[in-house]
Amino acid sequence: MEELVGRLTLEEKAALLEGADSWYTNPVPRLGIPRLHLTDGPHGVRQVRRAGGGFSVSDNEPATAFPTSAAVASSWNPELARRMGEAIAEECLAAGVDVLLAPGINIKRSPLCGRNFEYYSEDPLVSAAFGAAFVQGVQSKGVGCCVKHFAVNSNETFRFVGDSVVDERALREIYLRAFESVVKNAKPYAVMSAYNKVNGTFASENRRLLTDILRREWGFDGVVMTDWGATCDRVEGLLAGCDLDMPGGSWHNRKAILEAARSGRLAADVLDASVRRMLRLIGRCRTGKAERQAAPDFEKHAALACDIAKESAVLLKNDGTLPLSGGERLLVVGEMLRKNAVPRAPAPSLVHVRRMS
Repeated sequence: MEELVGRLTLEEKAALLEGADSWYTNPVPRLGIPRLHLTDGPHGVRQVRRAGGGFSVSDNEPATAFPTSAAVASSWNPELARRMGEAIAEECLAAGVDVLLAPGINIKRSPLCGRNFEYYSEDPLVSAAFGAAFVQGVQSKGVGCCVKHFAVNSNETFRFVGDSVVDERALREIYLRAFESVVKNAKPYAVMSAYNKVNGTFASENRRLLTDILRREWGFDGVVMTDWGATCDRVEGLLAGCDLDMPGGSWHNRKAILEAARSGRLAADVLDASVRRMLRLIGRCRTGKAERQAAPDFEKHAALACDIAKESAVLLKNDGTLPLSGGERLLVVGEMLRKNAVPRAPAPSLVHVRRMS
């Protein structure tokens, strides 16, 4: 690898650290370095038909629609997440996908978060167990996982500029615990930085998150990439440990890398460290990959999706409490109730009528 890094020009290094055509990385043909194909998960392979058409949700190749992460976690059976990951990886292989942008393991903190269905739980231990199983399933076929969104990404309001202010204990015990467990136990190929700030610094430029904690404390040796459009200052991102700018195609970001490298603001060893991580990712995606399939077994996968959905069902147990007649007294608690100005509930007596089956 060192010989290859030494043969790359500065311009080629900058290109390797930037995406192209929405869903690819840049190749270096003269040195035989291929491009990588990245695409969305986490509940199936979302492969757009036109690469430049990037973000359309209506013009995608056929793929199996698996139950959402929120549903799968309700099964209390991480093995289902592993089997789902294996099946999705088989569809990735048929589609030529190298890295699946999944799973999402952020912690659910508000019912108003528009992506809660993509996340497993409000409990970091549950999220860790299911996230690790999913990663292990996908990567067992040689397809890489990019775990997201690192970190403290728990709402969609002001998603590009929001600042998640959190103290050290809550950060460690709630928001980072699932990421730590998945990184250490499942060893994902990549991690995706979130849009939001964390304690005043954008996640894609947060050295404490990306270098001090993720790499030095947890031993992560993969690529950190931005969420699509999450770059603010490209050079600050590299200095913080964010390797790959996605979806790329921003001439000013590439220019910023070149100018910073030439001026000395971006040290050569920092730039080369990111390049090595990209080359390692390319190597991982090219070796150990299962044989590419002409077509996945969609019928088998549909049956698996149905089985997982059945196992994930959550049932109400009715002990005669339902239907409510109007005379019952209910206990309703929670910060969301108070802040959303719901009329005050009557004095409490009834607790809860639901259980997991």
